[in-house]
Amino acid sequence: MPRATFPGAQRMIAVGASLLGASLVLQAADAEKKPVTFSNQVVRIFQEKCQDCHRPGTVAPMSLVTYEETRPWARSIKERVVSRNMPPWHIDATYGVRHFANDMSLSEDQVQTIVKWVDAGSPRGDKADLPPVKQWPNDDGWQLTREFNRPPDLIVKSDPYTMPANSQDQWWRPLSEINLTEPRWVRAVEMRPGSNAGRKITHHALAHLVQDDPDARRLSDPVGSGGNRGPNEAGTLMEWAIGKSYDIYREGTGKLLLPGSHIWWDIHYHAVGEAIRDHVELGVWLYPKGQEPKYRTYLTGFQAVSRVGAALDIAPNSITASDSFTVLKAPARLENYQPHMHLRGRAMAMEAILPDGTIQPIASVDRFDFNWMTNYIFTDDEAPVLPKGTVIHVKAWFDNTAAHKGNPDPDQWVGWGDRTVDEMAHAWVNVTYISEEDYAAWAAKHKKAAEPGRGGTIN
Repeated sequence: MPRATFPGAQRMIAVGASLLGASLVLQAADAEKKPVTFSNQVVRIFQEKCQDCHRPGTVAPMSLVTYEETRPWARSIKERVVSRNMPPWHIDATYGVRHFANDMSLSEDQVQTIVKWVDAGSPRGDKADLPPVKQWPNDDGWQLTREFNRPPDLIVKSDPYTMPANSQDQWWRPLSEINLTEPRWVRAVEMRPGSNAGRKITHHALAHLVQDDPDARRLSDPVGSGGNRGPNEAGTLMEWAIGKSYDIYREGTGKLLLPGSHIWWDIHYHAVGEAIRDHVELGVWLYPKGQEPKYRTYLTGFQAVSRVGAALDIAPNSITASDSFTVLKAPARLENYQPHMHLRGRAMAMEAILPDGTIQPIASVDRFDFNWMTNYIFTDDEAPVLPKGTVIHVKAWFDNTAAHKGNPDPDQWVGWGDRTVDEMAHAWVNVTYISEEDYAAWAAKHKKAAEPGRGGTIN
């Protein structure tokens, strides 16, 4: 018998569909009326976006795991998420790349859920609605152990340093041997202070790779501390700062370690009112022996000043800007964007000027926060791929006024320097250089990928 041919069948189907639709509408309305509580919705947002930092044993000022821990901070949480200060994701969503592999920002729905919860008096809700407590790895372990299901193949530690309770900023620059007897390719690196106490005093730390490596010197343009670098430095292997702790190189790419190589550390410490002794350590995950990635990645500092150590002239009670241009020496893919400035830093943008003059916006942070050196990792689909001869243009804006939060003294003139009260401006970018043939193949496949002018240009 053909389907639904008996008398009235079509009308019955229509009525049934109408009733089903009405039922779904009523269910949605009931869900809308259901009060937002910590147990049924809010804690799930915290598990996804907040508890990585906000849990017992971390440096965050409070834990957001249980209701009892969270409730006293409810109004403060609302203020921070509405202002988009938390989670620390300060990228300009209207400029350049739109999607990031490590996006920790809250959706508008998640923000409004938290707002509704706080405005309703921050109710606990039914404990039966609670999800299982999220299990986090022991903080004594490495984060990337979860990614690779094994500990790092190499661990390199700096010599320890004791930061006095009260002191000017200090820079600790020891040298550590990597202890390799053959060339090995790096799949991922992770850096961290040696303890939670060390996180209090470590502003940032650089692990410069020192080895006899002409290819690295030819292609990479690392920045360090005032250009004070050794002659055999092969670029910067990794930087640690609040908001960045590891790099995973894309499949088929990596960094090369050679026998006899060393790590030359550049660790910026600041005093916090108590004497703390600590070190910085680097975990390295290697490709299997004999496996060689096709391309090599270089951590590159694209300057927003004419050169490292160049004069910055930030007058008291003023807003000013500085920019600089760097030419790519080969076709390349940009893997990430990480602005680095100090207390007067307000914003930083990066664009590519293609050889034909086309402007391609890359990324912009329009609400830079010195306390968060967040690393924005491009997704595979949106990582910019650029031809040889492309000019990378980086522009930074500085706000030396009383209106700029965190400015220690707007009446002071500010110039370039390593100290926190000085300024600097560069974008840390992992650059993977590719062949002319691979760039041509990519360009043929992605003719519309650049979308010239999307998001505007740097003004």
